[in-house]
Amino acid sequence: MIFDVLTRVWHSPEQLGFELAEGIRTQARKPGGLDGTIGAHTRAIECIGCALVHGFKSQAMSAVVPPEFIADVVARQPHRLAGVAGIDPMSPSWSDDLAHAQSLGLAAVTVSPSAQGFHPTHSSAMRFFDRCNNERLPVFVSRPGIMSPAMIFEYDRPAPWDEVARTFPTLKVILGEIGSPWIDESIALLAKHPGIYADTSGLASQSWRLYTTLLQAHEVGVLEKIFFGSGFPFGSPAAAVEAIYSLNSFALGTNMPSIPRSALRLIVERNPITTLGMKAPLAIGTSASSSTTDQSNSRASAYSPRR
Repeated sequence: MIFDVLTRVWHSPEQLGFELAEGIRTQARKPGGLDGTIGAHTRAIECIGCALVHGFKSQAMSAVVPPEFIADVVARQPHRLAGVAGIDPMSPSWSDDLAHAQSLGLAAVTVSPSAQGFHPTHSSAMRFFDRCNNERLPVFVSRPGIMSPAMIFEYDRPAPWDEVARTFPTLKVILGEIGSPWIDESIALLAKHPGIYADTSGLASQSWRLYTTLLQAHEVGVLEKIFFGSGFPFGSPAAAVEAIYSLNSFALGTNMPSIPRSALRLIVERNPITTLGMKAPLAIGTSASSSTTDQSNSRASAYSPRR
């Protein structure tokens, strides 16, 4: 079964704040468009078995995709979806926001340091991570798809998460886009800390970079700590799966190394619920209806690399 750990939805781009909304509207006018509505999300994930749906909140950017909205999206397909609450550690209400998200059944949290304006080791952020650690809530680290001038780019560097991981060694942290553009730092963190993971969101459209990144992770021995993420609507789940299964085409007819096919398949099929110990309904990925499971397995087989 295919698991997608990073998808996003919204009623309208305005939920992401004025600056991001402008960028999204610009992309929406291009061929192929950009549609993050519930209907588009439902269609996009038909090719996969289960997906995590992320919210977003940034006080600095006047953005909010609230936990109630994410919980409603999940409730439409409870056997296939799990919710991830967008929490802003810089907001005075983060503690109440977190408790509310938990009461709605959301199973993890997502933060965006560059969009929320905080260094990962900021005192407020560290209090937030302490709470997440105590509540056994995995922390996803990602951007909502588009960089804007208002974002503080340096706050997205993976290296500061070394201190977070040393302070909270049992906290599960998932670095979006494998920490791009600082991929070397991310892979070093994956090797150093048992609690740090990464996902492939944002890299599917950069096939060569994805190939070299996953090859590096394989050679370092941390490929088993990487999840599949499409980054929808900024990436297509179907295209992202195909990109992973096609990576070894770069090595065909050359002396370049390839990545074991079995390892690529494990990335796509790695279950975040069980791997991260998420407090999500047990139905996710384990007791879905037989029809959904059969369809997912059929699609997975269609994407499987040929011998």
